[in-house]
Amino acid sequence: MDADAIVVGAGLAGLVATAELARAGRRVLLLDQEPESNLGGQAFWSFGGLFLVDSPEQRRMGIKDSRELAWQDWTGSAYFDRGIDDPAAEDYWAYRWAQAYVEFAAGEKRSWLHALGVRWFPLVGWAERGGYLADGHGNSVPRFHVTWGTGPGLLAPFERRVRDAQASGLVGFRFRYRVDALTVTGGAVDGVRGAVLEPSRAVRGTRSSRAVVGQFELHAPVVLVCSGGIGGNFDLVRENWPARLGRPPEQMISGVPEYVDGRMLAIAERAGGRLVNRDRMWHYTEGIQNWDPIWARHGIRILPGPSSLWFDARGRRFPAPNFPGFDTLGSLAAIAETGFDYSWFVLNQKIISKEFALSGSEQNPDLTGKDIWLTLGRVRPGAPAPVEAFKRHGADFVVARTLSELVAGMNKLTAEPLIDLADLQRQIVARDREIGNPFTKDLQVMAIRNARRFRGDRLARTAAPHQILDPRAGPLIAVRLSILTRKTLGGLQTDVSGRVISRVARPGNAAGTSPVPGLFAAGEVAGFGGGGMHGYRSLEGSFLGGCLFSGRQAGRAAAREMAS
Repeated sequence: MDADAIVVGAGLAGLVATAELARAGRRVLLLDQEPESNLGGQAFWSFGGLFLVDSPEQRRMGIKDSRELAWQDWTGSAYFDRGIDDPAAEDYWAYRWAQAYVEFAAGEKRSWLHALGVRWFPLVGWAERGGYLADGHGNSVPRFHVTWGTGPGLLAPFERRVRDAQASGLVGFRFRYRVDALTVTGGAVDGVRGAVLEPSRAVRGTRSSRAVVGQFELHAPVVLVCSGGIGGNFDLVRENWPARLGRPPEQMISGVPEYVDGRMLAIAERAGGRLVNRDRMWHYTEGIQNWDPIWARHGIRILPGPSSLWFDARGRRFPAPNFPGFDTLGSLAAIAETGFDYSWFVLNQKIISKEFALSGSEQNPDLTGKDIWLTLGRVRPGAPAPVEAFKRHGADFVVARTLSELVAGMNKLTAEPLIDLADLQRQIVARDREIGNPFTKDLQVMAIRNARRFRGDRLARTAAPHQILDPRAGPLIAVRLSILTRKTLGGLQTDVSGRVISRVARPGNAAGTSPVPGLFAAGEVAGFGGGGMHGYRSLEGSFLGGCLFSGRQAGRAAAREMAS
């Protein structure tokens, strides 16, 4: 044996699992097909948002949260409908992972991270607001806690622990090792084999060479797969696209680097692992082309407040509750129904200054750099510098003094001039008339007023209600929005210890009811736990958290298994 455990994938889940294994005294080989510059994987590029329940940050903002309310929201969003009581069904372990994760988020999660040195921005965000009934989709209260230091700040303590373990001889890195197969002996996974890729100086996130310079085979009693999802592989995204979300988009942009290719899903399946909930995925509707791209088809997601008006490609306003930031997959299905792959935000300078944030560590230098004075600019007038840069340079932005000039600019950005000035003006004016009273029948205006009852939104995320066409709030702005690929919600089915469930019958057990000996999985490749702990929809802040929790669970369980 070459090690006690082999971890495939050096992203957040892989680092957490490796840290836990090394902490238990196990010798670990950590493999990744990318160069060392990509240590930390997708998490490095993230905004660092975490789903926490009844946190001190929430309480200081006057938010009353509880495990019971969070579980109500989770199940209303997940809508588990694939056999939560049947051990052989797809949602059996997903449901149990969801239960365990909500308990973790309401309990040990914050104190565990705090002890590692992680801290959070004091204003809690309100993501995925839902807009349905109390037991339906969405967060009833703000729960999105932005890590101080964003993604890199969350990665730092785990990278530090793994590098310390490397210095002590417990961890060995194997960068540029591409796993092509899992080795199986007597029905148990006992290693990996694949290709050694040529050394690469590619900077983080950029394409690296796939030239092969050698082969390898490594063995260990435990293999832990933490290889991520499929968001960078558009062919796999389209292959698994569910009919309930309409036809797969012909044009998409990518929220993840190209190495997020989903290769290990099929490799683990060939070794006996069970893939479930393949059709569950999470892609954003507020994507814009990065004017300064790092990877191919690089897109950035707008994290919008609730005030921008959302129109389809023909300039028809989407019905409730398809408002910015309310229901990601609901709005994705609504866009697909139009027959087009894009939609529009229409807003003004007053709204963009208060309500636009951009996802990604590189788009938030104040939070990423832990710059207190720069961060205070978020509660002062004016849009953040990265947002203004997109407004000036972004291919999807139109800025104009008048609505007629705005419509002309919008029609220049598309193959056909589909926006009719008179009809767009009619809809905006109708909405603007609703602003004159503190009450209204327009549900989006209601949502704006509701948002401003929360201190965090009033301070930094929601503009005061005003007329879109008020010249004092100008100039007018239109943003063409594309579908942005991001997360895989299904994947390798695992029990609550992270052991991968077998897709075939094993002695004494029916197919789908027992684990593959020696094979564990964590992070996005496992649907963040159980092959899909989110069910159909996410409450946000739970992707990084899912990597943390599943990496910890699998790493600790694998260490215990080797001790038994």
